[in-house]
This record gives sequence, structure tokens and C-alpha cells, in this order.
Amino acid sequence: MISEDKITEIFCMADDFCKFFDAMIAKYTLKPTGKRKYHRSSTMSKAEVMLIMILFHDSGYRCFKHFYLEKVCKHLHHLFSKSCFL
Repeated sequence: MISEDKITEIFCMADDFCKFFDAMIAKYTLKPTGKRKYHRSSTMSKAEVMLIMILFHDSGYRCFKHFYLEKVCKHLHHLFSKSCFL
């Protein structure tokens, strides 16, 4: 498994990418005309989701559910404060 320092570094890169990507999306997409909102806000940031997916692909697990429950929720829960509801 990757060290916590490396996880923090990857998170910072993912967060920088998400900020840049969101700015570009806001700049080049059409603005909605109504105030309809179909989904509630997420408890995790986009960078946290990206980081978990990167860690999953590096882990060797074949099932994301097992990786999330066994690695993220048990061993990395202190890094993702709002993600594990166990």
C-alpha cells in the first residue's frame, strides 16, 4: 500500500486538477435556466473520490466494494473523515 505522505501528495494533485477542471467547465458550459436541482450535495469532495479510485486501481483488488470496506473504511478512515459511515 502507498504511504500516507504519498496519499496526501496524490490528493493535493487531484484537488488542484479538480479546481482547474471545475473552472474550465464553468467557463465553457451553458448556464441552467431554471433552479431545478435533482441531486443532493455530496459529502465527499471530487478530489477524495478521485483519490479513492486511484488507490483502488493501485491496490490489486478486483472488487471496489471490498477495497472500500476493507482498506478505506478500516485503515484510511482518518484521512477521509466523512466517507465511512460504518
